[in-house]
Amino acid sequence: MSTDAARPAVDPALWRTAFVLVLGTFMATIDTTIVSVALDVLADRFAVAVTDIHWVSTAYLLAVVTAVPASGWLADRFGGRRAWAAAIAVFLLASLLCALAWSLPSLIAFRVLQGAAGGLLPPLGQALLARAAGPDRVGRVISVVAVVPLLSPVLGPLAGGAILGAASWPWLFCVNIPVGAVALVLVRRCVPEGARGERGAPFDLRGAALLAPGLAALVCGLTELGHTGSAPLSAAAIALGASMLVAFVGHGLRTRGVPLIDPRLFTRPPFGVAAVALVVLGASVFGTMFLLPLYLQRAAGLTAWETGLLLAPQGVGAAAGSLWVSRVVHRVAARTLVLSGIVLVAAGTVVFTQLARGVPDALIAASLLVRGVGAAMIGAPVMTLAYRAVAPNGLPRAAGALSLLNTLGGSVGTAVLAVVLRTRFAARGPDAAAAFADAFWWVLASTVLAAVAATRLPRPRQRDRPGPLARPARRVDRRPPRPRKGARR
Repeated sequence: MSTDAARPAVDPALWRTAFVLVLGTFMATIDTTIVSVALDVLADRFAVAVTDIHWVSTAYLLAVVTAVPASGWLADRFGGRRAWAAAIAVFLLASLLCALAWSLPSLIAFRVLQGAAGGLLPPLGQALLARAAGPDRVGRVISVVAVVPLLSPVLGPLAGGAILGAASWPWLFCVNIPVGAVALVLVRRCVPEGARGERGAPFDLRGAALLAPGLAALVCGLTELGHTGSAPLSAAAIALGASMLVAFVGHGLRTRGVPLIDPRLFTRPPFGVAAVALVVLGASVFGTMFLLPLYLQRAAGLTAWETGLLLAPQGVGAAAGSLWVSRVVHRVAARTLVLSGIVLVAAGTVVFTQLARGVPDALIAASLLVRGVGAAMIGAPVMTLAYRAVAPNGLPRAAGALSLLNTLGGSVGTAVLAVVLRTRFAARGPDAAAAFADAFWWVLASTVLAAVAATRLPRPRQRDRPGPLARPARRVDRRPPRPRKGARR
């Protein structure tokens, strides 16, 4: 059997659906990092301290984390396409308000609104796309769509630096408006409405009162500990957040209704292992994109634009890896792809543990290229496994759970690395490169944990292996037998 014959066909209509839904994910994810290069500019514009301006990024991240759990209920109640279009509209309004902000408090408030809408877009889009593709084609389309979150940590600072080089800071937010307008025009024409799940299920108020504030307190405590080092207040916030999350798990297991995130979902293989892999992937990708730009600008002395260019190979590797994965995901075991991807990410990370010895820029770029390819080999196969194990009416809540854990992995991983970096700076003194190298050992350790989790992914059964990996069927000769010599005809 040929490879082309075994590959599930993806018609142009499905690619149009994927394109429209990618626009929403692109806006939401790139806004996480696009303002990172503008913090000094915003501090000067609003005449505030640099220690206060980081709330422009933190507020958006907290809003994203707290909004994601509600995406499943919104899709069940109002329909996935309608909820997605409403989130796009709110995101565009919030982007315009951010551009018109007159003070730091007003900008932070509008960023909260923007993050709340942006947090809904990736899970709603993934659920709609997974349903439109079906279990046979979801691997191919998800492998292309999943590259967007991998590109945002690279493209965000690069795009922000380019915009600030040509225009003023409000254009960091106005750039979203034409992209979102195109998405709103095309959504009804190109995106089919997803099936509604538990439409009559009431909103889980108790779960929301535990989960959203718990996530916010946990992330806020870790972030503040990394930025300011204020241990008592940060420890109290972390303890409060962790206790609320434990209480939510207990509520989710006891309630007779439909919880925002069902804890039992993670006990069903391979969903639980897939979730762990996505958490570690988010921590590794976003953690590296937090540490490396700081090293390149503070220790290596590069400008923001030079730093963005040096980080670009990771995006190139992620794009190339996603295109390759889309061609082989239907005929290579997900477990094989994920473990191979983790090996590549680990190999690319080893170089950064040697920063104290002086690593050439060319080697940094090559390592980022390898890491990008490896990350692309992890995300799409893991999500494909998870979505194939979920019924169509359960896709919105499953997508919300996976998106939440991926986002939480990125935010918590970044906050933990900020704490590690602060402690290593205190221990290393003036040797900044050594402090960054020490922090990257933690990134490498996270990839080892991901590899351990990935070994629990299911092995494919022989009959489930399509394409050239399956044993070819014995050829049956359907021609009538030749008459024996001398036999009567």
